[in-house]
Amino acid sequence: REAVIALCEPVEPPKDPPAYFRYFSAKESGDFEQLKENEGKRLALYKHVAAFVRAYANLASEMLEAGFSAKEAEAIKAEVTHYEHLRDEVKKHSGDAIDLKSYEPAMRHLIDSYIRAEESEKVSEFDDMSLIQLIVDRGEAAVDALPEGIKSNEEAVAETIDNNVGRRMIDKNPINPKYYDKMSELLAELIKDRRKQAISYKEYLKRVVELAKQTENPSAEVEYPATIDSPAKKALFDNLNNDEALAVSVDEAIRRGVKDDWRGNKMKTKRIRFEIEEVINGVGAEAASQWGGQADVAKNEHEGYSTSKREELVEMILKLAENQDEY
Repeated sequence: REAVIALCEPVEPPKDPPAYFRYFSAKESGDFEQLKENEGKRLALYKHVAAFVRAYANLASEMLEAGFSAKEAEAIKAEVTHYEHLRDEVKKHSGDAIDLKSYEPAMRHLIDSYIRAEESEKVSEFDDMSLIQLIVDRGEAAVDALPEGIKSNEEAVAETIDNNVGRRMIDKNPINPKYYDKMSELLAELIKDRRKQAISYKEYLKRVVELAKQTENPSAEVEYPATIDSPAKKALFDNLNNDEALAVSVDEAIRRGVKDDWRGNKMKTKRIRFEIEEVINGVGAEAASQWGGQADVAKNEHEGYSTSKREELVEMILKLAENQDEY
């Protein structure tokens, strides 16, 4: 109890949900540097509140026998309820509870039995769905499933959605960096518009729901050539300058080189790298110029990519391959 109170002591008055969110999550929604910096404080909160709940549950039916007055027992129960709510809300607001299975079964039983059994049905609504999944499935109505301390405040709702959608984009970025970088830019613009009040809250919800859907189901929003017919090919296509032929060739090369359990195996990975290099080395100067950027691109049409550019591209493709389930 003392550890939880001490941890929350620095929170600014009036110690309402937005104040807790600023302290434990971020002062500005969508600022993932701030979210990362405050991660230690959030983990301490989750740990100490869980310990507080368990300690209370162990003594809940014997508080009077333990020497507490009826008034003290009620006050402690109110504290446990408050901090357990806070733990749940901070998890959802910060995006830490991506799968939103906040408690193991034993912890859930303690909460339902001693703290808020009357809310068990509402809380379990999140058990098997993340906030992102709820948004995709229910659209704007997903807001109704948020904890009371969040959904009663439009700004808290917007910050929670910003953080969860943004964290999801970061998590999925390795699968297709080009696509999710673009999605992150769109989210940043949307957050900027909301903060400047350039759009209404209703318009914000409508647009962020679309972004969440595009985050979870990118292929539903983007039209690809007929030959780009798998998630891995789509990732290659997006990150290879929309070069259809090159994406197909690289996909075939990776599949030729792939062996079981190749990730983390130097020899098996080397084989895949060789196959990718064979394709990249065969790309002519015209294609190489598209990848030039700041790199030193070879001028000789038979030379293809410069050595540094080839190595950079091969490593990028190999990293992409490592993050594709189908390889």
